[in-house]
Amino acid sequence: MTTLAKHMIVAGVENRPLIIDKTMYNSWQSRVLLYIKGKKNGRMMLESIENGPLVYPTIEENGAIRPKKYVKLTEQEKLQDDCDVQATNIILQGLPQDVYSLVNDFQASKDMWDRVNLLMKGTELSYQERECKLYNEFDKFTLVKGETLYEYYCRFAQLINDMHTIGMTMQQVQVNTKFLNALQPEWSKFVTDVKLAKNLYTTNYDHLYAYLSQHEGHANEARMLR
Repeated sequence: MTTLAKHMIVAGVENRPLIIDKTMYNSWQSRVLLYIKGKKNGRMMLESIENGPLVYPTIEENGAIRPKKYVKLTEQEKLQDDCDVQATNIILQGLPQDVYSLVNDFQASKDMWDRVNLLMKGTELSYQERECKLYNEFDKFTLVKGETLYEYYCRFAQLINDMHTIGMTMQQVQVNTKFLNALQPEWSKFVTDVKLAKNLYTTNYDHLYAYLSQHEGHANEARMLR
């Protein structure tokens, strides 16, 4: 039986961050930071983004003072320097070509992050425009033909997360009802069952998804019969 935990593990296996959405920069920013935090040594990468890269210690050699070479750094210093490089690469992977071309000369993750932040100022929609845009998406949200329940669930979770990011709130029963009612007719029997089995005022759509995923095969058979 497919479980919610199994899907959550799969959902976390990503090989690159999201590409920036200029109209939802704050949302992209928070997601990329969360993505970095979840990587190995992610907290050190975040430290580089916030405070800048390792400042190489200096040594005196032949009467001159110069920075140490990488090979002469301590293991901890090498790790810190490597984390800054990794953070820089992750940020670059999330940029569209037009933004990438304006920041690719920066080497340090902090410099690049600050530059992207400066470029994105003024490109994001106003709060009212974003709120209207998201409410409209929520209102029109539905299962796409050929889409699996898992793909539907991920799109819905992303939409709700975008709404929460800018402080939008809705009653739990409203969110749960939308998640169920936006499914196609072949799900009607199972939607009725889950409404009887779950309290839509106290449960959440994660639990609804976990319940429905057990019956996806039957729903697919019903769709084929239709």
